[in-house]
Amino acid sequence: MSQTLRERLVGTWKLVSLVGRPVDGSEPFYPMGDKLTGTIMYAPDGYMAVQIMRQDRPKFPSGDWLLGTDEEIKEAALGYFAYSGPFLIDEANMVLTHSLSVSLDPNWLGQVQRRAVRIEEDLLHLSTETPIESELSEGKATMYYLTWKRAEPNM
Repeated sequence: MSQTLRERLVGTWKLVSLVGRPVDGSEPFYPMGDKLTGTIMYAPDGYMAVQIMRQDRPKFPSGDWLLGTDEEIKEAALGYFAYSGPFLIDEANMVLTHSLSVSLDPNWLGQVQRRAVRIEEDLLHLSTETPIESELSEGKATMYYLTWKRAEPNM
């Protein structure tokens, strides 16, 4: 008996890559750089959380982020992305929906993010369902592709 997409999705995944591909065919790019680390978790109770960060974020010189300057805090935030909330799966259309109840970006609060989903062995492939225009893509209509690898159990 084969597992449902939901059963295959539940667990923890480690980021392999995050790539933006403009639909006009121009060069792919790495919106947060090419040295990223991240985790996405899908819990059996229907909640998810994702965190992605640049590996080269500078440390706060004071050793305390509460004492960071505005520029230091800005740099730390620009190298980090996180949100969480409930998730739903449309098995028939292979679409995953993230409903954002918590987000580093306050503009994303309350949004619903739809992702095309595909799982191949221990790799999870997520992509935007339609092109997105943003500052990260210099205003170009862009598809974003994330690849995740199933994390080893921590037991």
